[in-house]
Amino acid sequence: MSTNAMHVARTGLDAQQTRMQVIANNLANVNTTGFKRDRANFETLLYQTYRPGGAQTSENTALTGPLAVGTGVRVVATEKVHTQGGLTTTGNAFDVAIDGQGFLQILMPDGRIGYSRDGSLSRNAEGLLTNDSGYVLQPEIVVPEGTQSLVISSDGIVTANLPGEVEAQEVGQITLALFPNPRGLSPVGENLLVETPASGAPAVGAPLADGAGKLVQGALEASNVNVVQELVDMIETQRAYEISSRSISASDEMLRYLTNKL
Repeated sequence: MSTNAMHVARTGLDAQQTRMQVIANNLANVNTTGFKRDRANFETLLYQTYRPGGAQTSENTALTGPLAVGTGVRVVATEKVHTQGGLTTTGNAFDVAIDGQGFLQILMPDGRIGYSRDGSLSRNAEGLLTNDSGYVLQPEIVVPEGTQSLVISSDGIVTANLPGEVEAQEVGQITLALFPNPRGLSPVGENLLVETPASGAPAVGAPLADGAGKLVQGALEASNVNVVQELVDMIETQRAYEISSRSISASDEMLRYLTNKL
C-alpha cells in the first residue's frame, strides 16, 4: 500500500508542476496585448474498487457506500479564460481594441487563418493592414498612399482622408469571427489561436452584429491576467506540491519501518 501511496503522490507532483507552469506563463504574459489567461483543470484517475456500494454485508444488510481508493490526479485540460481585458488608450490610429466578443482574422504564413484579440495593426509597404508580425489582416484592407488620417468606426468601417478630397474614402470593412466554443481554440503563439473541431466553425460578420463586440480605435485590450490572483494560486500550488512531496517521504518512512521491523 505504501508503494501505491507513493505513486498517487507522484501524480500530484506532476499535476502541480503543470499548474505552476501555467501560472508562470500567465505572469510572463501580463503585459501581452489581448492575452487571455490559462487555467489548468484537474480530474481524478481511475479508482480501485475493493467493495462496491450495495455489496452484501449480511443476509439482510448491505454497504451504504463503496470501498474505493483513488489512484491519483492528472491535468485533463488547460483552457483559455475569455473574459474581457481592460482597454488602454494609445492614441495610435492603427490600434484597435475589441470591446466584447469576437476575434480579428489574420492570414498566417502557412495559409491558415489565425484568430487574435491583439489589435495593434500596422501598414506594410504595400499599404495592407497587418499585425506586428507582418501577417495580413483578413479581409485585406489597403490604406491608400498619402492618407492623412484613418478612421475605424465601431462597426468596423475603415475610411481614409486623402489630400485634395473633401469626403473621406471608404477603404474596407473589418470583420470579427465568433465561435460556438471559444475555449476550444488552440493557441499557436504570436497572439494567435487556430480553429479546432472542439471550437466549431467561425461565424464571421461585422462588429456589433449578431452578438459581436464593437471596435474602439486608438486603444488596445490589455491582458486579463490578475497578478494578485496568480500569486495566490502560485502559493497554493507550491504548498500542494510540498504536501505531495511529504507524502512520498512519509510512505518511504513507513516502508523503511516495515523493512527494519519484519
